[in-house]
Amino acid sequence: MSQIIESLSEIAERYDALFVDLWGCVHNGVTAFPEAVSALQKYRAGGGKVILVTNAPRPHAGVRKQLLTFDVPEDSWDAIATSGDSARAAMFRGTVGSKVWFVGQPHDQNFFDPLHLIQDPVDIEQVPLDQAEGIVCCGPEDPHADPSVMRPQFLYAKQKGLKLLCANPDIVVDRGEQREWCAGALARLYTEMGGESLYFGKPHPPIYDLARRRLFALGADVPDDRILCIGDGVLTDIKGAMGEDIDSLFISGGLAASETKTQRQPDPDSLSAYLEKEMSSPTYTIGFLR
Repeated sequence: MSQIIESLSEIAERYDALFVDLWGCVHNGVTAFPEAVSALQKYRAGGGKVILVTNAPRPHAGVRKQLLTFDVPEDSWDAIATSGDSARAAMFRGTVGSKVWFVGQPHDQNFFDPLHLIQDPVDIEQVPLDQAEGIVCCGPEDPHADPSVMRPQFLYAKQKGLKLLCANPDIVVDRGEQREWCAGALARLYTEMGGESLYFGKPHPPIYDLARRRLFALGADVPDDRILCIGDGVLTDIKGAMGEDIDSLFISGGLAASETKTQRQPDPDSLSAYLEKEMSSPTYTIGFLR
């Protein structure tokens, strides 16, 4: 059974670094959670390092700007690792070819900005589906439409043998009070249809390797047993932590608030039933990050 705690400070001294999810933990897609921000500031004041590890399908510089609009202050974190960073590196290495069909919204076009960290990057050209060598998916064109609307295009792509690069493995997020589909929902559909989807965010290893590199760049050589992963997604944040053999803190008041009957804290019986159903074993659980 996951240990239910009242605050991050109860366990903070056991860890030298935090890998912290953003959406559902630090903000709700509209504004910051003040208690979460305060908890991270307090942790950093005690000498801990905070790496924000997010499945946002964009470069970390864009996430940094977005955080300011959500009133998440820069003194609450040290570095950012995004799914977009990891996926962009793979794209510019030619993982899905040089001619790609893009699935996403106009604001995701910065995914294709030059990436100078890659030696001899592939020249990427966005083309129609019938000319594509691969697919780059940052999310649905309409995040409120059922992912099944993509079936005709995906059937054609599968028949062509195209690989789909998924820049955000999240299935859904809650923007304020409204739930939206993410790129992970499209990648899941493509896989179910027999296509091949490639993932670079949580719960998959590439983003954790990137987070460790971000941490090391701060001059902090932290072993895994001194890192705590924090997030509200059992299929992303907690599954990823379990796969990396890193301790985790599950935020039950996020995506699973109704299933865990979380008000300020989760109902223990409902939490236990939910985690058993999802075959998930977070080290700790708290209603909201504080």
